[in-house]
Amino acid sequence: MAIEVGTQAPDFELKNQHGELVKLSDFQGEKNVVLVFYPFAFTGVCTGEVCAIQKELPRLQNDSVQVLAVSVDSPFTLRVFAEQEELAYPLLSDFWPHGGVAQAYGVFDEEKGCAVRGTFVIDKTGVVRWSIVNGLPDARDEQAYLEAVDAL
Repeated sequence: MAIEVGTQAPDFELKNQHGELVKLSDFQGEKNVVLVFYPFAFTGVCTGEVCAIQKELPRLQNDSVQVLAVSVDSPFTLRVFAEQEELAYPLLSDFWPHGGVAQAYGVFDEEKGCAVRGTFVIDKTGVVRWSIVNGLPDARDEQAYLEAVDAL
């Protein structure tokens, strides 16, 4: 069960595609966060979703909003994926402990060993203000993220 809107978002620390540590709490008081969980790099639906975010990046990531995308892939895989798709936002590795952050957010599929498609808009105080969770085959609409961010 995914964490509920109105609750404090669980803090985490994960490596990005460049091996740098990124903590959710680093953005507290500074930026709202669009936290996007996706199953795997280099898969059809996931690639489409991360590229759709990149297309809308000028509206989704700015002085007051940060996009963070999370999968169970290794940082090395994420680096190649980001370079291939020309992604200009952090891809975070929830590789070890395997899916630990996805589990904390209630979006880890134990049977498949990956995150389902969960998105959380977290305000500057660290509270979840909007969320959507889709199953593995169901792509999300990035326009819904834009509406949620605009509503903050």
